[in-house]
Amino acid sequence: MAQMGRPRVFDRQQAIEQAMHLFWEQGYETTSLSQLKAQIGGGISAPSFYAAFGSKEALFEEAVQCYLESYARVTDGLWDDAIPPREAVELTLRRSVKMQCESGHPKGCMVALGTMSASKPEHAHITKPLTVSRARTHAGFVRCVERGIASGELQEGTNAQALGTAFSSFLLGVSISARDGVKLSAFNASIAELMKLWDAACHERH
Repeated sequence: MAQMGRPRVFDRQQAIEQAMHLFWEQGYETTSLSQLKAQIGGGISAPSFYAAFGSKEALFEEAVQCYLESYARVTDGLWDDAIPPREAVELTLRRSVKMQCESGHPKGCMVALGTMSASKPEHAHITKPLTVSRARTHAGFVRCVERGIASGELQEGTNAQALGTAFSSFLLGVSISARDGVKLSAFNASIAELMKLWDAACHERH
């Protein structure tokens, strides 16, 4: 039987990835439907766009999910108990700054930049997955510090929340700095200094 209707002239997954890059670069509110149509390409019309994605909001949700399942995986090491806690923290920091400075996609982190992606209160629900992801990363850093305390590597009086926040806040700041042109080498040098906070909390070795 012959296929009815006009076939789509674009690859849907590729279109989601292209939209993700645009949302990543500009945020939700700044990105217009016309920009999305131009980014996706293929001469997609407004009716075809809505037939494929439902709405700008629905496409943003799919783009966010695409990001969380790909680029955002650089923080997975925080939850891997097979990796020693200090190593997990440093590995995550270095993987994240490398990703945020790479060419081929917008600089920075879509999760971190999500704080500016939808500034209007009525759009808060749209960026909730990004808010949840930021909270999870923060919790992962805190968890690594807690693992270090539990294993005896870090002193019992170490403030896990404070040290975890230092690591998490550094990554949030990287997104802005990367867009301002700070180089990967500078970030890696900063991470070496930042890890001295961990080392300062270690038990003295005799």
